[in-house]
Amino acid sequence: MATRRDAGDELAYAAELMNQVVKGFEDQVRIGLHVCRGNWSKREDVLISGDYQPLVSCFSQMNVKQLVLEYATPRAGDLAIIGKEFHEREIGLGVCNPRTDQAESVKEIAERVRDALMFWSPEKIFLNPDCGFGCFANRCVNEEQVAFEKLKAMVGAAKLARAELRG
Repeated sequence: MATRRDAGDELAYAAELMNQVVKGFEDQVRIGLHVCRGNWSKREDVLISGDYQPLVSCFSQMNVKQLVLEYATPRAGDLAIIGKEFHEREIGLGVCNPRTDQAESVKEIAERVRDALMFWSPEKIFLNPDCGFGCFANRCVNEEQVAFEKLKAMVGAAKLARAELRG
């Protein structure tokens, strides 16, 4: 029977393991860490909810350049928790929810970018869908056309944000 240790100890151990894996590569390649909040259901109420505050200490210990985090839904909490603490790192900002059938608008995604610009410089913001559009147990959570429309909106928002930054 498995036993559980203190969550803080487990997270410190996870950071230690991650650092062992990336040792020697930190300055050679861009290393990012994705934290999955659930991609097995379209029902938001059954997926992981809560902000990233419990992981801040763990993230601080990890030798990763980019935090790839899911922020397309309110389940992830306040962006400021990560933004204030990790503004020197890159953010892989989740802006599209792969579990919904409706593509986000360019305007909605651009607003998330504006929020991120309060903490990160533009070159440190990378737009991503939350968790990608893969399948779980041979059951895709979304159709290819919907995924295409979401990615198209993400590209449109990136272009809009760049144009706004140029003035």
